[in-house]
Amino acid sequence: MRVELFLRELLNSRDYRGQAAAVRCLPAREAVYGQPQRPLAPELAAALEEMGIKQLYSHQARAIDSIRDGQNVVIVTSTASGKTLCYNLPVLEALLEDHSTKALYLFPTKALAQDQLQGLNRWQSLVPSLPLAAGTYDGDTPRDLRRKLRDQGNVILTNPDMLHAAILPHHPNWGKFFSDLKFIVLDEIHTYRGIFGSNVANVLRRLKRICRHYQANPQFICCSATIANPVELARTLTGQELTLVDNDGSPKGKKHFVLWNPPLLSDGLQRRSANAEAKDLMVRLLRQRIQTITFTRARVVAELIYRYVREELSRFGSGLANSIRAYRGGYLPEERRAIERQLFSGELLGVSCTNALELGIDIGSLDACLIVGFPGTIASVWQQAGRAGRHNDDSLVILIGHNNPIDQYLMQHPQYFFEQTPETAIIAPDNPYIVLG
Repeated sequence: MRVELFLRELLNSRDYRGQAAAVRCLPAREAVYGQPQRPLAPELAAALEEMGIKQLYSHQARAIDSIRDGQNVVIVTSTASGKTLCYNLPVLEALLEDHSTKALYLFPTKALAQDQLQGLNRWQSLVPSLPLAAGTYDGDTPRDLRRKLRDQGNVILTNPDMLHAAILPHHPNWGKFFSDLKFIVLDEIHTYRGIFGSNVANVLRRLKRICRHYQANPQFICCSATIANPVELARTLTGQELTLVDNDGSPKGKKHFVLWNPPLLSDGLQRRSANAEAKDLMVRLLRQRIQTITFTRARVVAELIYRYVREELSRFGSGLANSIRAYRGGYLPEERRAIERQLFSGELLGVSCTNALELGIDIGSLDACLIVGFPGTIASVWQQAGRAGRHNDDSLVILIGHNNPIDQYLMQHPQYFFEQTPETAIIAPDNPYIVLG
């Protein structure tokens, strides 16, 4: 109701100049719960209770059943729908049943791997009997810890680059790990498209060949945001047949979605800067104590909007001015973790960021999302928009158009945007230029 009132006041304010090219209200959705065919291990069920999770969503239950049956799966549900539990629960259950079980988690970024490691560490603290030895294996991992993870780790969290450069070439040192490898988790597979995705597919071919060498046949568990061809993409990436899990049971509040076209300037040709519009909108939102995330397409823009908003808010007191931060690649890991924690706890009211926060780093669910310029794909718009919305609470998303042909086409043809399905993710791992490159 708060964001609905804000939107109503915004569209009736004195300085409103007809910027709303379209306003849509996406309906709320009730939660749909389910139970796995076989109850979870008592230790895991008790830990879920400690986390405040009393029931599993229908897609989580179905994913667990499919993985228990030995199927390769691809899970396609909305942002913040609990996809992590879909793979963590079966992996941890397998560890409890067989202490020799090994799992390899692949994420497109180091930040995502660090975020998921924190989640696994929480499981470790809640289930003392869990024989979990998890760690991130990336460029930031100290040499002595790398050796320990290689020799003793049973859940390794890494990224495709590290797998390609530091693990697969040294597979004799990883012989024990590969021999016992039961699960390969590929998160955010919608990011593996084009040349990057094609290279990842070839790295996974090498990984499978090495697994066969050590007589292992691991299951693949893939997770994706909504794209047009998740099964086809996962099949091309892994070379396996997969079961689709897309019966999203997570609840959603009502989402108000606005296409916002900056007003024309006096010459009638140029439009006001989208960055300036974003600054004004973010100041309005934060003054109403509406927790907001603003996505930009460049690091410098994220910093500029942060500085402009902070400067404007300082007129209303230092407390409000200190409630916003910028977030982008290039920050120290400790800085990024601190900002993520502050967002999750509600200590921060706003963040101006690049798409570094688009992927599944856990920052909780915010009230409003500003997207400054079309990010290149409709899938990315919905992924970013998914950052706003707390379970059954209303949320607000405003896509602000730049004065360029693509953005202006969307502003002039809103039905195209709202009716268009997310794009197809294309990869070509057999392309000779990619193979030889």
